[in-house]
Amino acid sequence: GDNSPCGEASGRGSCQNVVISDSPVGTQFPFSGIDDRENWPTVFYNRTCQCQGNFTGYHCGECRYGYSGPNCTERRTVIRKEIFRMTTAEKDKFIAYLNLAKRTISPDYVISTGTYEQMNNGSNPMFADINVYDLFVWLHYYASRDAFLEDGSVWANIDFAHEAPGFLPWHRFFLLLWEREIQKVAGDEDFTIPFWDWRDA
Repeated sequence: GDNSPCGEASGRGSCQNVVISDSPVGTQFPFSGIDDRENWPTVFYNRTCQCQGNFTGYHCGECRYGYSGPNCTERRTVIRKEIFRMTTAEKDKFIAYLNLAKRTISPDYVISTGTYEQMNNGSNPMFADINVYDLFVWLHYYASRDAFLEDGSVWANIDFAHEAPGFLPWHRFFLLLWEREIQKVAGDEDFTIPFWDWRDA
């Protein structure tokens, strides 16, 4: 909002080096240095915005989840509904927003269409625009896809999004980000993703 990188001029954030974990990869992945996701995101970029206070986003230009207002200081609560307790109008709106997201190109994000090796260590960028709905399909695929090995084979015994302690926090953030992007596309800050209570199903 202030035309400075990461909102530095207004104290929203600053550009910092990306710091990645030096913890070893689990024994279920007996390779090193072959997968774009091992040291994410440094295979593609090594500096990013570090936001201050309640600011967030790749540019520190948005409020953290649960906050609103010009300085992101106002607490905001939204209520998610169980999908079978939604009215017909609420269900119709949900479907309409999904359709809108399917037809709207993301103004902020692109996806990689090749591995870092295929990009020749970044000198041949391979990225494409994507609609808001399919962006989240792709994010889920990218985090859980098989690993491509150097000899052209595939290592299927890995899933960075599901078969590790990161399962719950990864999906929590994934759904929060998806909800936020739908809110922006629809212009509806009160939109929430319905949940499904599967216990009685």
